[in-house]
Amino acid sequence: MATVRIPIPAVGFNPPVYACNRAAVPFQLDGKLDKPFWQDAPFTADFLDIEGANLPRPRFRTRAKLLWDDEHLYIGAQLDGDEIWGSVTRRDDVIFQDNDFEVFIDPDSDTQQYYEFEMNVLNTVWDLFLPVAYRDNGSALNGYDIRGLRTAVFVDGAINQPSAANRSWSVEIVIPFAAITECLPQQRPPRAGDYYRINFSRVHWKTDIVDGQYKKQTDPVTGRALPEDNWVWAPTGVINIHYPELWGFVFFVDSGQEASAVAIPEDEYYKWELRKLYYAEQIHLDLHGCYCDQLEKLTDILRVYAPSEENRSLLPLPYVIETTSRTFVISCPTADRQRTILIYSNGKVEIK
Repeated sequence: MATVRIPIPAVGFNPPVYACNRAAVPFQLDGKLDKPFWQDAPFTADFLDIEGANLPRPRFRTRAKLLWDDEHLYIGAQLDGDEIWGSVTRRDDVIFQDNDFEVFIDPDSDTQQYYEFEMNVLNTVWDLFLPVAYRDNGSALNGYDIRGLRTAVFVDGAINQPSAANRSWSVEIVIPFAAITECLPQQRPPRAGDYYRINFSRVHWKTDIVDGQYKKQTDPVTGRALPEDNWVWAPTGVINIHYPELWGFVFFVDSGQEASAVAIPEDEYYKWELRKLYYAEQIHLDLHGCYCDQLEKLTDILRVYAPSEENRSLLPLPYVIETTSRTFVISCPTADRQRTILIYSNGKVEIK
């Protein structure tokens, strides 16, 4: 089987859903999650390996929680484990060379124009804006800063001291909506009932203790560090977090609203059917140097290249496939038949 640029995920469309309550009490930033501010914020499910639940469970537990008000998104995360270390101290350096916590936010679920944030236990941060995902030939804007960002870390133990009684570290992140809504048509904060696509990731390196210090484990042949572990809230089924179509759904709800009242809209499931055809089109380009306007051929590609059974077939929707020598557009009606969902060769999906 030929190697492809954009692998089809090994997981189907089953992203987690989180009901984000309104903050009810004043906030005090200190990195601690055991305080009244967070009492109405449930934890997410424990993070899993990025490739899916079929992989071994992470060695250390990780969970996150969220709240919101009219101006801010509040994120807290609890990172258990006794390997607490960090070395990166300059903002916008490559934080994931340390153990870190990461946040990804796509406010309009179009898989473009999304935000990435990383921080380590030293409270060093790296914030980026991605106009287009890397797989679609995008490059991050490293000079982007989340204006008004506030962060804190609390350590139950000691940093860079393996002999200490280390138990965990926790983080608090405060992101002004004004810093992540500039690309939205109305440039406004969310309202009750709206949702963002969000994912969280924890990068954790395998280490040994050498001369009283943590040292990354290395491959005895190459001398390079062994691959890091990637533990996430919403698995993408491939070792690449930049598959926004598989990130979780965070619904903004008013106080007292039942969490069970939020559900993924049917149109998001239709988007996933179009996304499978997007994967097939990209593989057809790899194999034949062009895009394809024949549904049967694209379906054949899914049968061969999709690693999971649930991604090898399509719902019987009235797909329309349009191609040129360099691009494609695939569409289908929305669930209510009033509008059209479109996906483009550059990865963007929208409803018109």
